[in-house]
Order: sequence, then structure tokens, then C-alpha cells
Amino acid sequence: MRRPPALPNQPGPPFNAPAARRLRAALNMGPEHVAYGMRASYGLPYVTPDLVIAWERGTTNPTSPELTALAGVLWCSAGELIGRPRTLREHRIRRGLAPEDVAHALGFELLAYLSMEENNDWRGNDRQSAVLAEVLDLTLPDFVTVTGREPRLTEHLRSAVTTRWQAYVRPVSKIVPLDRRLLEDVLQELHQEYQRQMVATLSWGEGSAAGDSSHSGRDFLDRIVDTFWTNVQKVTG
Repeated sequence: MRRPPALPNQPGPPFNAPAARRLRAALNMGPEHVAYGMRASYGLPYVTPDLVIAWERGTTNPTSPELTALAGVLWCSAGELIGRPRTLREHRIRRGLAPEDVAHALGFELLAYLSMEENNDWRGNDRQSAVLAEVLDLTLPDFVTVTGREPRLTEHLRSAVTTRWQAYVRPVSKIVPLDRRLLEDVLQELHQEYQRQMVATLSWGEGSAAGDSSHSGRDFLDRIVDTFWTNVQKVTG
């Protein structure tokens, strides 16, 4: 029996293939045992040992129903089989929550919430955003990403390091709820780090210095959000 196609708006979550292999081995199970368990206990008659092996090699990912069944057979939570989540839907699955439960906690109609998941388009207000962070146990970086604030944060941070960082304390604080003094320290350090890198690159040589500096600057700006969170972690300990 052929595997049914995944729904177009419901791709499988990011899958942690090494974790799946490790958990299966710890139970002394072969791919055939996993496949049998998924067929017999979860009503997935098309699952074969070859499909299980394909998941473990990372050549294909299980769909959400397949992931739930696989977790059941391996006696683990679905979250243990998911890689780093990025979207609203992936975070919910990682927490093992039903969409109905999350929608109810947020005060949304189920269809409205599912639409936000499918389009990765968070439309909640500040109160609902706070509830979302609590229900899904989101870190601050994940909260910014899931609520769609990362593009604006990226834009403000790039401007902060290339112009006057002081002008971007307030705009960044509206996106990232951090203490103002802490945010000032982080933005100042980020600005100085960028400027030091540009000066160091220009001092390396003559003819190619400008080109090297431009490349180095673009690379720093491409990593600006990750560097920002790293600096926040350093300051907050």
C-alpha cells in the first residue's frame, strides 16, 4: 500500500533523525518492529521497514500523524523526535498539544488558529501573545520568531550597528521586552563589534581591503540576529 500524500499546507515538522535511531536502538528494536507497531497499533498499513530507515537517514520526514505514531512505538514524546522548531505549528507539536487546546487558551476559534498555523501568520494581540509564550513555553528568541517580529528586529539591528545605535533602543524595545539599560549595553556592544570588525578588515591590506571589508560587513549583518541573542545571553548570564 502506498503512503498517502501529505496535505499541501501541513508539512511534517522538522525531524530529528539521529534521535529516532538512538531511541530505537535503546529499545533493541529493528526497523521491522517499528513498522509493525505503527501498522498494528496506529492504523498506518503502508509503513514498511524501508520507510522507517528513510526517516532515520533523513531522506524523508514523517508527517504529523506518522510522527505521533512513531513516538508512541518508541515510547517517547513527539518533542523528542523534533528538531529545533521555528514555526507556530512546530512549537505546538513539540509541546505535544492539540490545536484545540491552544486555540481555547488563546481565545481563538479553532479555524482562525489553524489558519495562523498554516500560513505561519500570528495575529494575536499583546495579551494573547503573552499567553502563547506561556502555553508553548517559548524562549524570548523563539517568541520573536513565532510572532513574526524577527524581520523588523533584523532591520532595526542592522541600522543600529551601521548608524547611531542610541536611536534604535526604543524601536528594538518594542519588539524585545528587555530592560532598557540591558538593551542599551547590548546594542552598544553590537555597534562596537561591527565597527571593530570593519576597521580590522580595512587594515589587513591595500588593494583588496575595501572588498574584504564589504564582504566582512555583509557577513556580520547576515548574522546580526544570532549575534544579538548571543550578546543578550552574555549580559543576562
